[in-house]
Amino acid sequence: MTKCLGCGARMQDKNPHEEGYVKDINSLLCKRCFEIRNYNAYSMIEKDNQEYLNVLNKIAKTDDLLILVADLFSLDIPKLNLKNPIILVLTKADLLPRNIDKEKILNKIKYNLNIIAKITISSKNNYQLDELYTLINKYKRSKNVYVIGYTSSGKSTLINKMVHNYSQNDYEITTSVLPSTTLDLIKVPINNELNLIDTPGLLDEGSIILTASKEQFKKIIPKKAIKPIVIQIKIDQTIFIDDLMRLDIKKGGCLVFYMSNNLKLERFYKNNNKLTNLKKFHFENLNNEDIVIKGLGFIKTKNIVSLDIYIDEKIKITKRQSIM
Repeated sequence: MTKCLGCGARMQDKNPHEEGYVKDINSLLCKRCFEIRNYNAYSMIEKDNQEYLNVLNKIAKTDDLLILVADLFSLDIPKLNLKNPIILVLTKADLLPRNIDKEKILNKIKYNLNIIAKITISSKNNYQLDELYTLINKYKRSKNVYVIGYTSSGKSTLINKMVHNYSQNDYEITTSVLPSTTLDLIKVPINNELNLIDTPGLLDEGSIILTASKEQFKKIIPKKAIKPIVIQIKIDQTIFIDDLMRLDIKKGGCLVFYMSNNLKLERFYKNNNKLTNLKKFHFENLNNEDIVIKGLGFIKTKNIVSLDIYIDEKIKITKRQSIM
């Protein structure tokens, strides 16, 4: 059965509410991909991680090279049962301030996988793509190289850029900032010696991406390099990040916000009950540590900071030693 060239879904003309639907079974793109590309109209497809793990189990039976794509903002490397050689690729380097030492960040990442090389890239700006292409050709075990990672990490965008830079083909995978765009394996020939195989993204459980509305997405996902927002804390106060999160600061210090500048930060010095119905996380005496809000970004703490954070209970919040 024919697959959609954009998302890998198996084409079908029976049910317009199921993935892969087309009016003409000979079409190259399913209706969903056509609408994403031409009208920026995205329809959600419900997936779960078991489908992704089934794909990984098949990949694990090969000895092929994997490219693990991770977002520089979350730096959350999935715990996977894989022995394949892996190139760790941190995407969206163009979104971090230019003065940030990206190699320093790369060396701070922890993982339990067979990582044989690490690199930071920007598909948008062609940053270090030649170096990545060299690594792929150096370490590949066969013609097939699988591209894996969390949904919305930039896998499909990277493959499209590789096609544009290094191939005579005009193949293009459907991309979107929204999750679960790629639905099945898509083999993309770069040349006679290399196929890049796109895979469905692992759903990043605990990420704000999975709970945000389409309108919120436009604010959460930065389109250009972020400008960190520095707030000095001298007295108790409350900071709101749009209608997504509330921070009640209890003890001095300094906060540096690394997240999309499309988000609105507001400070209040009087008591109010806005967002206090959300789940509360307490952090005590933070100093040179990052508070990571999965999918949203992170907040660096300087000096001594104590605070409460209110946010949707489905969102995962962790702390780590500062990477900056």
